[in-house]
Amino acid sequence: MNRTLIALVAALLSSPAWADTLIHNANGIQVGTDGKLQRFESLLIGGDGKVVQTFTKVQNPHAPKAARIDAQGRTLLPGLIDAHGHVMALGLGAIQVDLVGTTSLADLQSRLKLYAAENPGSGWLVGRGWNQELWPDKSFPTAADLDSIVRDRPVSLYRVDGHAAIVNSSALKAAGITGSSKDPVGGKIERDARGNPTGLLVDAAMDLTDAKIPKPSEVELDRGLAKAQQLLLADGLTAVADMGTSAEGWSVMHAAARTGRLQVRIMSYSAGLKPIETIARVGPTPWLFNDTLRMGGVKLYADGALGSRGAWLKRPYADKPDTSGLRFLTDAELRDQARLASAAGYQLAIHAIGDAANAQVISTYETLAKTFKGDRRWRIEHVQVIDPVDIPRLARAGIIASMQPTHQTSDRTMAEARLDPPRITGAYAWNSIARSGARLAFGSDFPVESPNPFPGLSAAISRQDPNGVPPGGWRPEERVSFAKALAGFTRDAAYAGFAEKNIGSLEPGKWADFILVDRDVSAVDPQSLAATQVIETWVAGKKVWARAPSAVGTERGR
Repeated sequence: MNRTLIALVAALLSSPAWADTLIHNANGIQVGTDGKLQRFESLLIGGDGKVVQTFTKVQNPHAPKAARIDAQGRTLLPGLIDAHGHVMALGLGAIQVDLVGTTSLADLQSRLKLYAAENPGSGWLVGRGWNQELWPDKSFPTAADLDSIVRDRPVSLYRVDGHAAIVNSSALKAAGITGSSKDPVGGKIERDARGNPTGLLVDAAMDLTDAKIPKPSEVELDRGLAKAQQLLLADGLTAVADMGTSAEGWSVMHAAARTGRLQVRIMSYSAGLKPIETIARVGPTPWLFNDTLRMGGVKLYADGALGSRGAWLKRPYADKPDTSGLRFLTDAELRDQARLASAAGYQLAIHAIGDAANAQVISTYETLAKTFKGDRRWRIEHVQVIDPVDIPRLARAGIIASMQPTHQTSDRTMAEARLDPPRITGAYAWNSIARSGARLAFGSDFPVESPNPFPGLSAAISRQDPNGVPPGGWRPEERVSFAKALAGFTRDAAYAGFAEKNIGSLEPGKWADFILVDRDVSAVDPQSLAATQVIETWVAGKKVWARAPSAVGTERGR
């Protein structure tokens, strides 16, 4: 019996599952604690899936029993981290009406017609992704536009930023929205000259129809999570901050993590205070299931979005002087909600896009800091338009600016229309914020933007879109270095989620989450950087995604 046990233990210890792995002949690049690029040639991974050590070319790795994998000279990066995304929205959006990139109202109508034909019945039709700023006349769609395609069943189509929706007449009827309906606090029912609803619902007004839409089933949510993971891993993202996790979404994520089906690490931020009543009432959870899931923060909102003129500005919109946007909460209301979350130990992440909203959130954190000491890592999500006089306040209050570089390239012309020149100086001001001493964390806000981080890295260093527009970059003084941009998607994104001990760099004891890509991202022009393809994605020392060989480009030596 003892001999059998000894033999079994010996077999387990010699099994490949417990063996070290050496990735060699790689062009390893990461950001060190000093903010500078570090280069290495080999990565030694322990049998536990964690980093043992990295080695430069002049070092000789001593790992005689390790399984050796030749990276073939390809560039190896730490797994990239999106500091602000919406996991379930990404997955569900992929199985609903896809309106991302619609070029006109006719394009939207065509996609809706096709989806309705492929999904017959009487239930709601839901989709997301339209952006009227990409259309020739930039006009918002109307209920009549949808009625001409689908009249006999309710339709709700969300704008790309999720802060507005266009619904058809059937949906207005289902929600009881009429000309006499009042605008809810923090929302707006757009109306025509006669006072009748046009079908456009902004921010809190969407709640009126959302309440009538059947919630996705657990099966649909699980399917959406699987789809989201597939998309994220293919883009080289091994971890994300999920900004606005619902109780239902958490349940599905938790089940996936418990059964070993969660491969992307999720730093979860509850959608307001209500979900944590059922998710983690006593405070943040520890990292669960091999550090794949943690509920650590609460997401609150101060305003809406710039595209739908819901962002709260200090002065009226340049292209619509009768509004300054939507203020969601009074100072006292925001302070009370933030205090409740902080008292329970949660990290706060507050959405603020307009300069008035950013000033309100900064003041809230300055007040909280008088009561709640220690390492709180207050976050502002987006910091899209900030009054330059408020920028120095970020660092002084220890606020992390969680920003999305591709928002600038997508919104540039719209922002110029919405804002006058003086306010533009505080728009998407990455370098000014970094120079003030505040920490930057980068993401995409997927599915508002593509989760692909490489266009984000490109935009951060160039202020140009993937096509190189505009020449020279838009307000190029706000560019950041490649090292700063890469840190924003790795080390600093991990720090922003209290995850720097586990991920964000390939250092001893951290998880061996990394990617191999098809070019040296530190040496190519911004447009080539944006076009980078991921070849393989590894999580905890295991390959979890690989591009088909026929789809791999030939940019390696560029």
